[in-house]
Amino acid sequence: MSENYVALLGTKGGPSIRPGSSMPTSNLVCIDGQKIVVDCALGVTRGLVDQGMLLKELSTIFISHLHSDHYLELGPLIHTAWTSGLTTVVDVWGPAGIDTYWEGFVASMKADIDLRIIDDGRDDLRELVRIHVVDDGVVLDRDGLTVSAIRTEHPPLIDSFAFSFKTKDVYAVFSGDTAPLPALADFARGADLLIHEAMLESALPALMERIGNGSELLMQHWLRAHTFAHDAAKTATQAGVKKLALSHLIPSDDPNYGEKDWKDAVAPHWSGPLVVGGDGVRIPL
Repeated sequence: MSENYVALLGTKGGPSIRPGSSMPTSNLVCIDGQKIVVDCALGVTRGLVDQGMLLKELSTIFISHLHSDHYLELGPLIHTAWTSGLTTVVDVWGPAGIDTYWEGFVASMKADIDLRIIDDGRDDLRELVRIHVVDDGVVLDRDGLTVSAIRTEHPPLIDSFAFSFKTKDVYAVFSGDTAPLPALADFARGADLLIHEAMLESALPALMERIGNGSELLMQHWLRAHTFAHDAAKTATQAGVKKLALSHLIPSDDPNYGEKDWKDAVAPHWSGPLVVGGDGVRIPL
């Protein structure tokens, strides 16, 4: 029997990286032998290899929304898989506009792709990718696995999604990026694992000062489009999930805040098993 797990490849919220920080959001879901990548931020390729995955096995990718910390490395991942022996089709599910990204990527790499077809004898990369636009409801039903999506509350974006991955034995849900969303509790009802984005409320002022972009717009975005850890805990309890993992952490790299602070924020509202996300953490299902 295949091992079922979720690997958190990148657990930082936001696109920037600094010395000592984790990498932005990417994940690997392994269910009944199917390996599925969920979001493709900077570092996803290295993260998959570090999990022991052969890149030529890449077949299925889901992108939750078009913020760079969720899809910046989608093209480079597929291209690197291609140069690593990929000869089969990769299906990419994502919001409207993901096709434009892919078209732009292969256009930017035309010289390299054409050369490798001639010089290396490779198949045409442009014919190995199928793009599927996501909407609410069942997105994929294949080999006993059902993937469903709901829109999240992540303004100003409209096409931003949470995903569930369900078989007869395993049920995992990714919140995607979202403000507190009552519908997510129903969407994740009874899940074995809920991976939920999280902000540490007490740490945000220090993070704003450290970023130092001189604008309150970023703070306003955080407050209207993301979820505090204590609210993620409330959702997990309302949904009756078996385990909660916090990821897309804001902040993820402040040495004055650590795992205990996240646990303390969650504790009043969640009494079940908790994983505070870190890059490379593998969570059994």
